Amino acid sequence: MLSIALAVFAAGAAPPALSRVEGGAQKPSTPPAQTTPSKPAAPAPATPAPSQPAGQQPGREIIRRSVDLITTDVIVRNNDGQFVADLSKGDFEVYEDGVKQDLVTFVLTHGGRILSDTAAPPPPVQEGILLPPQRPTNDASGRIFLIFVDDLHLDFRNTGRIRDLFKKIGKELIHDGDMFGIVSSGPSSIAIDMTYDHKRIDEAANKISGNGLKPSDIIDVPEGQQGPPEIRYRAHVAFSTVYDTLKSLEQVHNRRKAFIYVSNGYDFNPFQSSREKASAERMGMTCDNSVPGQANCNAPGGDSGNSSSDMNPFDRTSNEFAGADLAAELAEVTREANRANATIYTIDPRGLVGGPDLDEKIDMVEWQDYIRESQNSLRTLAELTGGTAVINQNDFDKALKRIDAETSDYYVLGYYSTNPDPLKKKRNIEIRVNRNAHYDLKYRTSYTLKPPPRTNTR
Repeated sequence: MLSIALAVFAAGAAPPALSRVEGGAQKPSTPPAQTTPSKPAAPAPATPAPSQPAGQQPGREIIRRSVDLITTDVIVRNNDGQFVADLSKGDFEVYEDGVKQDLVTFVLTHGGRILSDTAAPPPPVQEGILLPPQRPTNDASGRIFLIFVDDLHLDFRNTGRIRDLFKKIGKELIHDGDMFGIVSSGPSSIAIDMTYDHKRIDEAANKISGNGLKPSDIIDVPEGQQGPPEIRYRAHVAFSTVYDTLKSLEQVHNRRKAFIYVSNGYDFNPFQSSREKASAERMGMTCDNSVPGQANCNAPGGDSGNSSSDMNPFDRTSNEFAGADLAAELAEVTREANRANATIYTIDPRGLVGGPDLDEKIDMVEWQDYIRESQNSLRTLAELTGGTAVINQNDFDKALKRIDAETSDYYVLGYYSTNPDPLKKKRNIEIRVNRNAHYDLKYRTSYTLKPPPRTNTR
């Protein structure tokens, strides 16, 4: 697991008495504490019991809440597509659920370097607490990359292509002075902490090896309660790795964090008809392959009454909600990315996908459905976090240059949310530029509060 050691950005973090939230992450308020005076002992005859001080009520609830800072990045371009770098803090207006917010932090990063950084004002000093002064830092890096290699969902035959893509990332995207980390989900065993050493990219590229399942590995394996068990297990390993890494990125403040997601995508119910045919044939049933994309199988002896195509659809309880399950897990990953103010850029190293390999006997309709579903999962991860999905194209150089431009020029705006309602989980954000000109703004339009920590009821 990758640990994000980012102490160099301590100056961008909030003071210890202030909880910070990136991209809308909000720490739950401290639960109310009930203060009950202890039962006094029986007073001695010569010494009367001390009276209750005036104004103090026994059993009074003390409610404490945290002060949360919401930060979001925004890219402003003019009609010619050029980044507008002359905006100030007063030129922006931020609205949360239609209510105007007061900006307290403002960061301008242009060309990968920080040109303006207005930190949040310190909170009032709490009596009885002595805090050490914060140490300033002269680190002005504005580009932070986290590269995730999902080798559990990369084809082994594309290993050479994946390594070439990785070298292009090191050449076209990550430059001198950029901080980056690399982590993998599978047997490539890559875990490089945040570093400036450009040589670590070549080191990781030489270790990458695709370990994804082939169509035959999916079809020929007996199914479990929710389809092929290996499908969901691998996806859960990948999502868990991404989720934990994004949580660690919450430590980085006032920076645009780019999460480069290299994967073939996900499909919880691939090649359904082919799997049904293979399962029926293992049980001695005969199947009719005349209709593409359908499994028309009969029991031995030609009894058409037991055809798998005539089965009551409500009797199928194994994997009917695969699409909904995948959407729910993707949504949770994107919510955590928005809380960490991280933008996901997904890259499918397969490029422009054609047909299956010649040694894989897959129906073309099912193959196209599989490709479309896996690419849609990558598109979802990117679009819900303000990123770009590089799918179904072979020109990776052009895509990497676009990512390079988006991560080099941006603003980061921060405000304290005026909405104290913890039940309002999803908050909509609208950003305006109060100038008499037309600008194209790209920013995150909403964020979701972090769920409260689970309490042990046992």
